[in-house]
Amino acid sequence: MEGVINLDKPPGLTSARAVGVVKRLLPRGIKIGHAGTLDPFATGVLLLLVGRATRSCERLMDAPKQYEATVKLGATTATDDPESPETPAPEPVRRPSPAAVSAAVQKFVGDILQRPPAFSAMKVEGRRAYDLARGGKPVHLDARPVRVYGIEVLDYEWPLLRLRIDCGRGTYIRSIARDLGVALGTGGYLTRLRRTRVGDFEAAAGTTLERLRAEGVAPHLQLLQGPPAPYNPSASDS
Repeated sequence: MEGVINLDKPPGLTSARAVGVVKRLLPRGIKIGHAGTLDPFATGVLLLLVGRATRSCERLMDAPKQYEATVKLGATTATDDPESPETPAPEPVRRPSPAAVSAAVQKFVGDILQRPPAFSAMKVEGRRAYDLARGGKPVHLDARPVRVYGIEVLDYEWPLLRLRIDCGRGTYIRSIARDLGVALGTGGYLTRLRRTRVGDFEAAAGTTLERLRAEGVAPHLQLLQGPPAPYNPSASDS
C-alpha cells in the first residue's frame, strides 16, 4: 500500500483534515502525508503520499505548480483572502485599464522578492505568524525570493481579475493578489484559488474524497516514475 493520491481538494477543508479523512481509510500503521498545503478555501491538486511515497515529499514540493486565481480589486482583507472581512478602498477608486493590468502583472514574473502574508504558517521567533496575527500582535515577515514562471490574464471585468499563474515552491498567490493591488493603486485580495497542476499531476485527473470512500484507496494510488517534469511553458495552454 504505497503511492500518490491526486486529490481534488474541496473548499472548506484544511489539508491536514483531508489527510485525516483518508488516513481512516487506510490499514492501521500505514503512513500518510501531503506534499504542499492548500488553504481551506482553495480547491484542486493536493498530493497525498501513502507508505514509502512519503519519502518523496521534498521532491514533489519542488515540482512546478499552476494555479487559477480570482483577484478582487478595489478592496483588501487582513488575511489577503476571503477568510476575513473586506475593507473597501477609499473612494474614488481609479479603475485600471486592461493594458495597465497586463503591464502590472508582468512585474511579478521571474525571480522576485515576495513578503508572505501575515496570516501564514511562517514562523516568527518559534511561533506561527497566523497565531500572532490572530492575537492582534504585529507581524513582520521579511521578503524572500520565489520564482514565478508566468502569469496569464484569463479575464478582467472590474473589479474581478482572473489569472493563471505558473510558479515554483513557496510562492504565495495571496501575496501576488495583495501586491498587484498595491501596484495598481486599488488594493486587492484573493477571492478564489484552484491549484490545477503540480508537476505531472493535474486537477482534471484528480479523484475526490467521495470516490475514495466508495472505491477504497488502492485504485487511486499512483507510483512515482522518475523525477518531476521540468517546467513547460506550453503546458499552461493545454
